[in-house]
Amino acid sequence: MFPGDHDIERAVAELEEGLPARLRPLARVAYDYRWSWAADGPAVFAAIDPGRWERAGGNPRRLLTETHRSVLERAARDAALVERVERLAAELAADRARPWRAGAASPERPVAFCCAEFGVHGSLPIYSGGLGVLAGDILKEASDLAVPMVGIGLMYRTGYFHQRIDVSGFQHEYWLDADPDRLPCVKVTGTDGRPVTITVPVNHESVTAQVWRVDVGRVPLYLLDTELPGNSQVARWITSRLYESNRSIRLAQYAVLGVGGVRALRALGIEPLVYHVNEGHAALGVFELLAQARAATGIGFDAAWQQVREQVVFTTHTPVPAGNETYQRDEILPVLGRIADLAGDREQLLAAGRIDPANADQPSGMSALAVRASRHVNAVSRRHAEVARAMWQPLFPGRALDEVPITHITNGVHVPTWLRGPMRELLDRHLGAGWLTRADQAATWQPVSEIPARELWAARCAARRQLVDVITQRSTTHRLSRGDPMDYAEAASGGFDPDRLTIGFARRLATYKRLHLLALLPERAIALVGGERPVQFIFAGKAHPADAEAKEVVRQLFALKRAPGVAGRAAFLEDYDIAIAGQLVAGCDVWVNVPRPPLEASGTSGIKSSLNGGLQLSVLDGWWAEAWDGTNGWAINGDVDQDHQAQDYRDAHTLFDLMEHEVVPLFHERDGDGVPQRWVAMVRRSLQTNGPRFCATRMVREYAERVYAPG
Repeated sequence: MFPGDHDIERAVAELEEGLPARLRPLARVAYDYRWSWAADGPAVFAAIDPGRWERAGGNPRRLLTETHRSVLERAARDAALVERVERLAAELAADRARPWRAGAASPERPVAFCCAEFGVHGSLPIYSGGLGVLAGDILKEASDLAVPMVGIGLMYRTGYFHQRIDVSGFQHEYWLDADPDRLPCVKVTGTDGRPVTITVPVNHESVTAQVWRVDVGRVPLYLLDTELPGNSQVARWITSRLYESNRSIRLAQYAVLGVGGVRALRALGIEPLVYHVNEGHAALGVFELLAQARAATGIGFDAAWQQVREQVVFTTHTPVPAGNETYQRDEILPVLGRIADLAGDREQLLAAGRIDPANADQPSGMSALAVRASRHVNAVSRRHAEVARAMWQPLFPGRALDEVPITHITNGVHVPTWLRGPMRELLDRHLGAGWLTRADQAATWQPVSEIPARELWAARCAARRQLVDVITQRSTTHRLSRGDPMDYAEAASGGFDPDRLTIGFARRLATYKRLHLLALLPERAIALVGGERPVQFIFAGKAHPADAEAKEVVRQLFALKRAPGVAGRAAFLEDYDIAIAGQLVAGCDVWVNVPRPPLEASGTSGIKSSLNGGLQLSVLDGWWAEAWDGTNGWAINGDVDQDHQAQDYRDAHTLFDLMEHEVVPLFHERDGDGVPQRWVAMVRRSLQTNGPRFCATRMVREYAERVYAPG
């Protein structure tokens, strides 16, 4: 169906050769990440060799090739496990055999979803945070809905950094080789059996990139890789690190992703219906499309520009300057000058990325280029659209603010990926067969109102217990490994309580996320964890290696670790990733999000928490500004205040007021059976209001129906 099918088949056949006959169906499963959101998928692989599965990082290809033959033979003799293997393989085969969704897109003309990162699974380390996880969720949901789509990204050889925290709370970074030859992916070859390659003009070099394919269910994800012997060492580094600090390398990454992505699709014989540019990193593909249009028709630049605009749609994800970086001409032209020559001239490239095209002194940016070059632009929440219209109004001179053509499709999350454990089992029992395919319908969630309070509370308690087990193990190990005092390390192994109110704060640690609010009022924070009704806090997140201010926030938080009672009731989990995120959103009772408004474009971690029965305590920004109704969680004022210090102290006081006077009392208000009836009622309300509105099913349907269709 898509280029690379024969490469997948060959890889599957090679993997089968090393497996006992009764486990051979797992070879095809291993090359289809659809296993990761099948109900029994992860458990089937883990059952073969739990220790090896953990050491392999949840990578099924590594599990099946690294597990000792005797262990595989023992698994093949387990009749119950073999039955599960066969059932899983049949489920994935049936999913791949379904017809595609009728619509504007088709297998012959699919949507090309272009993004700098994809968070599909922890075993594929080509993501850093929310943008990538959202991109992964979109591919998964497109697979579930059978929307014809292909993904375009980069195969980062060392991915994003890993994190270690020292005893002072200072973050250290390190990188690991991802090695595609050990990942569940294949190198795409042509009819001649040789790898498909394309070239991209970067600096004074024609950089060659090969193409890898990863199957995300029915959706193939094509990843470009410049780690080739014929390239210079600098060119080989282009696809080494995600969000490389070197600005020239980042520009080169954008060239390979954008121009290279368009060229790769052409080399593969794929003619997209539309290019969905997810954040501005891939916007340079516009210049390759312009070059193709002019070469094919001989039309001028302006006519080609209008033709290309009909092929491109753009989603902007952040109003934060770091997410919309700009470059001066002396940075751009040495790296991208020859790309500009493809379709016009160098001044046209620079002008297209400037706020005012006529002002040669302004820097140029990928986001402005993407807005200007797209027939449709959307933000990722209702409030973000308001912010984006004001932000990009100068690109539309003469238009009033409400006439700026930027709409919104609020983010959603892939329910089968993020709903797990006891809550998944509970909802599967009560919402009816096939309910996940109807997750965007309010009626699907109506039976939640009939779930007995004791069952709902039991599921939440079971999820919390599972999380506490994880926290205990990880925190003890982290404290020992960084050399903390023994009493502090031991406090992690016995201090966390599976029955205690558990509050989570985990996300990318940009300064606007305001983790420091919890350290602004240390006396109140310490009183919360050490009072008569103590709570426990779980923190996680990474600061960008170049963000010294965000790193300092973590150090401020660590300064409280030796206060009485804190050691066994607060933990910072290192190296935040998809796996940790899934455990936290499943087990935390309350999810805290306190971004500085209006800088939170959407924020999806809270949505994941709400699906698992967690309650939100959040600033009214991003998705929560349109989700909160006064009965489904707690809210902090989302007004903009230019006096950041005053705002921070005011919001910190509000945060602690809510926790002390509303959250904690409500959690401990129990009936005769020990069930907090009013808490459970709020959980019900949260599930019913947030489930249908903020699932990826609704989001991808909106893209398919409102955005992808021409005109």
